[in-house]
Amino acid sequence: MKYLPEMTTKTLQSRQSHGDGISTIALHSSPTNDSQMADFRENCYNVNDFQILAKQYLPKELYEYLASGTDDAQTLNENRAAFQRWFLRPRVLRPVGNLSTRTTLFSYTVTMPVFVSPAGVHALCHEEGECATARACAKAGILFGLSQHATRSIEDVRRSTIATHPNAIQFYQAYILKDRSQTLRLVRRAIHEGYQGIILTVDSVRFGYREPDARNGFNALPPPHRLVNYDEPNAENEDTPNTTTYNNNNPTLDQTYNSQEKKAWDQNSEQMFEQNVTWNDVAWLKSALPANMPLVIKGIMTAEDAVLAMEAGADGIMVSNHGGRQLDGCLATIDALPEIACTVRGHVPIWLDSGIRRGTDVLKALALGASAVGIGKPLFFALSVGGEEAVSFMLELLRTEIEAAMAICGMERIADVTPNLVTRHPSLFNQPTTTLSNLRSCL
Repeated sequence: MKYLPEMTTKTLQSRQSHGDGISTIALHSSPTNDSQMADFRENCYNVNDFQILAKQYLPKELYEYLASGTDDAQTLNENRAAFQRWFLRPRVLRPVGNLSTRTTLFSYTVTMPVFVSPAGVHALCHEEGECATARACAKAGILFGLSQHATRSIEDVRRSTIATHPNAIQFYQAYILKDRSQTLRLVRRAIHEGYQGIILTVDSVRFGYREPDARNGFNALPPPHRLVNYDEPNAENEDTPNTTTYNNNNPTLDQTYNSQEKKAWDQNSEQMFEQNVTWNDVAWLKSALPANMPLVIKGIMTAEDAVLAMEAGADGIMVSNHGGRQLDGCLATIDALPEIACTVRGHVPIWLDSGIRRGTDVLKALALGASAVGIGKPLFFALSVGGEEAVSFMLELLRTEIEAAMAICGMERIADVTPNLVTRHPSLFNQPTTTLSNLRSCL
């Protein structure tokens, strides 16, 4: 089965309206020279450094699209600040000579409790796009989540990865489209290619309003990029690709997400999503999957919705606020996690993303009830300064931090990380640690 060839370029053109005309803005797509490739090794010593370096290379329009949140960016900033209000309680004189960060996600062994959260349009930062990220994840031995809004196809990402890493662990992320049959076709393509699980994003019936994108005129994907997974084979001739339509009276999907009708791109792309979704849609999708394929529900921020997700058939829950890019003013995920973990009580695994930047962040999330944590934004910045090699380098930096934090805390295995590893600072809440420890015993 063939799909449209995936065009790449090192210099993209982004259209930006200026009243009576359209100007072009060059958008950086991949490292431009050897010195740039060397820069990340010389200047990046932690995950945050990749964003600092990327800001030097990326044009303002693209950098702000990647880095920004919604409205006042309260939740974007809170995602980081909240981690700093949780403190570790290190234990000493415990053997850590055989330390291991390995763990299991569902039935799959990974080298550390970190995965790459599904996020679209990687090719805006590097010409190999999601293929580069997926290979770096496979090399690191961690799970990769492919977004429905990827700029490299379901098929190409899977095949380019397993060519060198046949045991790569990859989950496909889906949205519920207005055309539910197309949602199902996309999922079936992922199943056919060998993706081992499905992540259903449920917090995106609308996208949060991205003011920087509106100000910068970022209202469409810069050519030649497109959301390639919506390119499907013609029903009559599978060798002839065809961009499907909702019905004969509706525009094609690429004309919808690139319509430029709204001032910000995400407000154009959200036009494809079904807004009248219910928990029945989760049950519907679950019923369409193979019996042994896990379904993870992404975007859960309350205990109530965690219960409803499990009742609808979820095999896993992802606590996520979309990296601060959806509802501004909601809790950081690390602060939403405890009530969800207390309610779920281990019946299904809990994943968490939004705000993970340090190895100590990983330990705090695990102690509060997460099985694994995802990273999103940092991947784009690593891609932009060094492609697959920089993503691999960043993941190794994070692994080193996790190992150091575990050792200093007296934790030799991931299973050793328990709720009593973390506490609130007594001066912040004027409550004794012992009381909070007792409260956490419900996790």
